[in-house]
Amino acid sequence: MSATVNQTGVASVYNLLNRLGRALWPPRCLLCESAGSHGLDLCDICLAALPYNRRACLRCAMPMAAVDDLNGQPFEPVCGRCLRRPPPQAQARAAFVYGFPLDRLLPRAKFHGDLASTRLLAALMAGALADAERPQALVPVPLHIGRLRERGYDQALELVRPLAHRLGLPLRDDLLRRTRATAAQSRLDAGQRRRNLRGAFTVPGHHELPAHVVLVDDVMTTGATAHAAVSALLRAGVARVDVWVCARVP
Repeated sequence: MSATVNQTGVASVYNLLNRLGRALWPPRCLLCESAGSHGLDLCDICLAALPYNRRACLRCAMPMAAVDDLNGQPFEPVCGRCLRRPPPQAQARAAFVYGFPLDRLLPRAKFHGDLASTRLLAALMAGALADAERPQALVPVPLHIGRLRERGYDQALELVRPLAHRLGLPLRDDLLRRTRATAAQSRLDAGQRRRNLRGAFTVPGHHELPAHVVLVDDVMTTGATAHAAVSALLRAGVARVDVWVCARVP
């Protein structure tokens, strides 16, 4: 009971401070510095330009054209690649396709520690994924400790914190560890990315595992990072792992 009361109190204080901050410092668009819209640091024009990923493969979130079945009724799509070789995750959702203005905001959040961009992206993700099936916990894709020391922050963790708060879901950043330092994925092709991540993630054995978790990351390109992290969680005993990302590279 006391833990519930404490969590409720913390949430109330957070909401009060958030409202106070918005009253003192009205939102401004992080892209063009116009007045923010709908309580977000994004103006109406930039908000309208968001490339929502409305039709995508259920297994890897790759954007797809709308397809109907023989009776003219839409069916749940799975891309040809996932039909040939299903990925380990049960489902994948990407809030957006990687493009403007995400290609401006995500690098600021990922490489420059821009927490205002991170909070905005979390708010946009929460809205876009409002209809997604709820897991028992959100799990961020972790950085290796060496990369964390260099960068000074974990961009996936900073994204998941406000996302978990907005969705009212537990954050479990203790379930997954990146135990092997790897080369930067951006410099590698698809095959090299998969080999680069073999054995990179482990799950500490002393934790009680939820049955259903969602792995959260900022961007999915080839899916190699998600594949390796999801596989580690499944091997450890998690029954179902989904993947949520802010943007999917088509």
